[in-house]
Amino acid sequence: MLDLEFAQMSDPGLVREGNEDYLGHFPPASPAEVRSRGWLFALADGVGGHEEGEVASRLAVDSVLDAFRNAAPGTPLGALLPRMVHQANERVYAAVRGKPGSGMATTLVLCALRFDQAVISHVGDSRCYLIRDGRATPLTRDHTLAADQASIGLLSAQEAQEAPTRHILSRAVGADLVVAPDTMQIQLNPDDVFMLCSDGLHGPLPAAEIAYVVTRRKELQAAAERLVAIANERDGSDNVSVQLIRVHSVERMGMYRGRPYKLR
Repeated sequence: MLDLEFAQMSDPGLVREGNEDYLGHFPPASPAEVRSRGWLFALADGVGGHEEGEVASRLAVDSVLDAFRNAAPGTPLGALLPRMVHQANERVYAAVRGKPGSGMATTLVLCALRFDQAVISHVGDSRCYLIRDGRATPLTRDHTLAADQASIGLLSAQEAQEAPTRHILSRAVGADLVVAPDTMQIQLNPDDVFMLCSDGLHGPLPAAEIAYVVTRRKELQAAAERLVAIANERDGSDNVSVQLIRVHSVERMGMYRGRPYKLR
């Protein structure tokens, strides 16, 4: 059976008074629910100021948690997660329409794990990394103007990292009536670690250092605290949030006519 541990931490940083990041997770209550629903982790980084970013991020995370909890057991995660992002977008967009000119929106990154698969769906520049064999690989692509320009060859990867548009979102939950999340699926291995984080963390820390901090610490909470501390030491101008999920064991499954069956 899928078995994992997790830790999380969110910090306002050294400059901002409030914290517009918001974290959430769904823990299955029984072994049967581990198989029928799985785990869900969600992280959002709100924008808008004057506490409106905080409202947007909380609305988005609460929306996906409600949708995941109420989904029909066994719903394929690859279809469920982007649908939940669309529902969260509708909820935040409705709140924005109630406050004309507010500019309220949020990033959103989701990671759901079930059997031997993880599904990641995201909008914005909050990221999900896979830490495996001592390396941290980003599984998401930032939805920013600089990253979009790099994807079509207008900027190099190095130029995109330094461009003044690297923090300007090209997609965000609640910014428009319709949003297009990116969704991917990956097979789990024992000892994999997934990391969800806001840009307040991945901005100051390169992937190699993230991998070093996580792999050098057996306790996930200690790793989360160290990552946040380094981000604040190097920058501290933004909220900093992280979720770490370590996979201990998986349940290898196949699919036949849409139904999972256990592999020997």
